[in-house]
Amino acid sequence: MNKTKVKELVEKLNLLPYPEGGFYKEVYRSNKTIPKSNLASHFSGDRNYCTSIYFLLTSNNFSGFHRIKQDEVWNFYEGSPLLVHVIDKNGFYTCHEIGMDISKGLFPQLVVPAGAWFASSVKNKEDYSFVGCTVAPGFDFDDFELAERNKLTKEYPEHFEIITKLTRI
Repeated sequence: MNKTKVKELVEKLNLLPYPEGGFYKEVYRSNKTIPKSNLASHFSGDRNYCTSIYFLLTSNNFSGFHRIKQDEVWNFYEGSPLLVHVIDKNGFYTCHEIGMDISKGLFPQLVVPAGAWFASSVKNKEDYSFVGCTVAPGFDFDDFELAERNKLTKEYPEHFEIITKLTRI
């Protein structure tokens, strides 16, 4: 792994540890808000129009399964391709690979639909993935749910192996 590059990204961009794994920094939060009365009933309050973060993950870590109430757009910047593991609302599992090698069928952007369970891991050993994530309406930790292994495997027993691999609790 290019530990120098990882250290540089963490230090120069002031990245912080993220609850489900990796490092992040919020880089944009719109000044304007959408009133709760104009949002779906599952939102607990007003939300900014949009938020975005930098997200850095290394191969010795993973971003555990979690879900949010909004669509999340992932944009690849550099490093190893990133595997984004998604269990949709119908229980269908897909492993998406985002990266810049378009000749090998990769694309630098992915949308994870609102309410889907998702996790991520770095494809290459001894490497890192540096991406950005954008959420609209804007992210709020009230909209975040970290998966519990036992509950998720009971709901989706056919995905026991990947859920066990990419959950911590």
